[in-house]
Amino acid sequence: MNDTAKGLATVAVPVHSSIMMDQTAADRNLAMEAVRVTEAAAIAAVRFMGQGDERTADQAAVKAAHMALHNMMFDGTIVIGEGAQGEASRLFVGEKVGTGDGLKAQVAVVPLEGKSIVARGGPNALSVIAMAEDGGFLSVPNIYMEKIAVGPGLPDNVVDLDREPDENLASLAEAKGVAIADLVVCLLDRPRHGKLITKIRETGARIRLIQDGDVSGVIQVTEKNTIVDAYMGIGGAPQGVLAAAALRGVGGQMQSRLVIRNKDEGAIAKVAGIEDVNKKYTTEEMASGNVTFAATGVTYGAILNGVRTTLEGAVTHSLVMRSSTRTLRLIEGHHDFLRRDQGD
Repeated sequence: MNDTAKGLATVAVPVHSSIMMDQTAADRNLAMEAVRVTEAAAIAAVRFMGQGDERTADQAAVKAAHMALHNMMFDGTIVIGEGAQGEASRLFVGEKVGTGDGLKAQVAVVPLEGKSIVARGGPNALSVIAMAEDGGFLSVPNIYMEKIAVGPGLPDNVVDLDREPDENLASLAEAKGVAIADLVVCLLDRPRHGKLITKIRETGARIRLIQDGDVSGVIQVTEKNTIVDAYMGIGGAPQGVLAAAALRGVGGQMQSRLVIRNKDEGAIAKVAGIEDVNKKYTTEEMASGNVTFAATGVTYGAILNGVRTTLEGAVTHSLVMRSSTRTLRLIEGHHDFLRRDQGD
């Protein structure tokens, strides 16, 4: 009996539509695989929480992320990782990861953001990863970067890196329809931020100081109903690219500029391909094209709960964002180590 007799309709799907559907499915699979990488790294790192040994915690996270990435069905290249080849044995810049099949992607990964946080048993340690099409991530050296970031649903250029804090906060308050005193600004608790903190306090805005992990600080502005309205200050340049990837996933805004403290750092920036060290970068210039971002909480935090270990396994809390859909998904993973050890 033919399809027509069965009451079934045969529909011709254009070739380009089929390709687009395949691409979308591959992107979705890649997003879930990215979460598996950060879950593995977080579970490995949390075993050393509060032990005062940040190096061992970091090494465990790196090893777990490295193994998970190599099991992924994609053709990946590390562009932000643990350092240059020769400086790091795993996840070095330029390393090929994945099976070599499927989508080609650049990978920016920090298996453990907040090594000292885990060593102390403090809050907001994360495992983070971002993936983009070839050429999607800005190539930056491991130096400092000045940043300002706000969440989604705001007018373009509502804040600007070259404005004073009082101007930015007045503009942000007006856009949100609130008083400046209702705003909360997150930044790293560092001596270098002393003047910035004073200027913010003079406006009447409130401040949330975090000890480490400026990716986690920026992530706090991604939710529309978050209690953090802006992130400001100086942190790592690689973390700035990862933060930009997260903001692309929800439509947030970020501006950044490399901080060159001496001639050596200027030379390092040149080697990385930075022609104008004074250039102000936008979110899209740091993370362009189709971008996926994932993070898993290692220790308890403002956005994600930390890993909770059980007798049989662990419970993880993660988020994943895709710039193509601007979808943010929160994922609770229940990991049964007994079944995994049995090969199931």
